[in-house]
Amino acid sequence: MKYVFYVLGIIILTLGISFTIQSGLGTSPFDALLVGLSVNVGLTVGSWEIIIALILICCNALLKRQKPEVSGLLTAFITGIGIDMWLFLLHHWITPELGYSKAVCFGIGLVVIGLGTSTYLHTNVAPIPIDRLTLIIQELTGTNLFISRTFIYLVFLIMALILNGPIGVGTLLTVCLGG
Repeated sequence: MKYVFYVLGIIILTLGISFTIQSGLGTSPFDALLVGLSVNVGLTVGSWEIIIALILICCNALLKRQKPEVSGLLTAFITGIGIDMWLFLLHHWITPELGYSKAVCFGIGLVVIGLGTSTYLHTNVAPIPIDRLTLIIQELTGTNLFISRTFIYLVFLIMALILNGPIGVGTLLTVCLGG
């Protein structure tokens, strides 16, 4: 049953991510990077989710000087498929054009992300590479989670800016409050 909630939580999470992408008001810096890579380099947003997760898993292993936690790829793989599936479906159903409809779409996305995240994190099945990196940076620098996560988000924000990812009010709020 634990694995059902794990997958269900990720599917709910990816629905929320897709709503924020569709809103046009910005996404998390990580998702903005994924969209920027998809638009400018090719491949799907979900494919980039998997590729970046693999890179993060390798970086985490180097920073910790231990074997890579490949179980994080399971989460990335399911997340990547979920994002691509929901973007495909939502692209035809939801295209907010007015400010209030964009805000509603973004708000729904945030609530759904929270629900999905809490559902799958509760199962404690597989670590997310970006969360693991946050903990590693916290340990290596002696800072708190807020500083570590904000640093990571700033790095992703800069990369997303370079790639013209969907940066907006939502992105800036995530950078400032995400930690």
